[in-house]
Amino acid sequence: MQQIQVISIRNQGKTSAGSYQLMSHKPLTITAMAKDKTLYTCNDCGATTPRWLGKCPSCGAWNSLVETVAETPASGKNRMGAAFAALAPSSEVRPLAAIEAVDVARTPTGQGELDRVLGGGIVEGGVVLIGGDPGIGKSTLLLQAVDALQRSGLPALYVTGEESGAQVALRARRLGITGSQVSVLAEIQLEKIIATLAAQQPAVAVIDSIQTVYSDQLTSAPGSVAQVRECAAHLTRWAKSSGCAIVLVGHVTKDGQLAGPRVLEHMVDTVLYFEGDTHSSFRLIRAIKNRFGAVNEIGVFAMTERGLKGVSNPSAIFLSQHAQPVPGSCVLVTLEGTRPMLVEIQALVDSGGVSPRRLSVGLERDRLAMLLAVLHQHAGVATGDQDVFVNAVGGVRISEPAADLAVMLAITSSLRGKALPKGFIAFGEVGLAGEVRPAPRGQERLKEAAKLGFSVAVVPKANAPKKADKAFEG
Repeated sequence: MQQIQVISIRNQGKTSAGSYQLMSHKPLTITAMAKDKTLYTCNDCGATTPRWLGKCPSCGAWNSLVETVAETPASGKNRMGAAFAALAPSSEVRPLAAIEAVDVARTPTGQGELDRVLGGGIVEGGVVLIGGDPGIGKSTLLLQAVDALQRSGLPALYVTGEESGAQVALRARRLGITGSQVSVLAEIQLEKIIATLAAQQPAVAVIDSIQTVYSDQLTSAPGSVAQVRECAAHLTRWAKSSGCAIVLVGHVTKDGQLAGPRVLEHMVDTVLYFEGDTHSSFRLIRAIKNRFGAVNEIGVFAMTERGLKGVSNPSAIFLSQHAQPVPGSCVLVTLEGTRPMLVEIQALVDSGGVSPRRLSVGLERDRLAMLLAVLHQHAGVATGDQDVFVNAVGGVRISEPAADLAVMLAITSSLRGKALPKGFIAFGEVGLAGEVRPAPRGQERLKEAAKLGFSVAVVPKANAPKKADKAFEG
């Protein structure tokens, strides 16, 4: 508090010298409130600046700076002390050859497709971050998973910050989950959540969601960059020191990226994305990062009245339902993690106007423009005055270059109006010089296609079967 003495001046009459007399009154005490110092923090990289800028000076992202309240030195000191106290005891320095390499133990979640994406199941002390659009089924899947783990003998805790316990119970009733012994905690304060974890000692804990959790040691609002970073760091340290597997549910931005600082994805062991159209009954879970398994692995689920059910043969979803082959359609064998999967590529070439359009759904638009240029230069197929639309059936996203050959064949088929033969597949990368390069794990792709009844394949020469395979003619 500052004491300010106010002295008033009044005119006592003008003296002969033309001066004024100064009259002093009783001091007046005014309370001056110290203004909180604010900083602007980047949502992408976490860098801070004292004033708002349109572009982050650290990572170059536009419109990513948000206003936050700077922490006082005392609170920062206490926070760092609590952070160091939560760390596990340090181990001695040893040569790498002297450290025993032991495979991590995994516990199945009861959802086969989720176990595939996780690399076999939940890992003790592992931290999983799962994000997706609102209403896509994150809470539904995790409630089914923790109930299955609880029934298998692992104590589970479900912490909900967006719903009440009664709403979680209503969801469980809709899913047909009866008599569940999963512990439910409706809380958003970090200190109370960690105290509950210490008291209950669960083997698996779900935090739904990390954007609603806040710590008393910070003055910023829940969901801010500082709160998300600190709360996730404390929960991660707790998981590593206690052996409790923690699953964090994260919000996504309008661009489909996980909300919060980018460092959040570096803290955790596994990052999963829930994909799919809310108007469709099928959902995809894709592993973007996994320290205990393969990345880009996907799991396919079907939304039913009793929750999400795994789809054992996802290739049937992404294939055409036409009885006879149609122009503009070509089947591709793509690799999603360790799983070869058949996807239908559809193309439509139509007469365009002055500015022809190039539109792709599920494939990179820039790569489509490059393939059209290669098709014209090396195959003599001109589409410069045509609208070209390419789509991957089923809402799946294909990022590997092995789809090049199938895309070019589908475009040529639509332009010529001729359908490809029945039971026909193709895969291979096409270079700018017109060469067709081999795709990785070509033998596994061919075996998957043969199992589903495909008999004709156009593939790079290096991917041809080593031995004669009667299932394919080319």
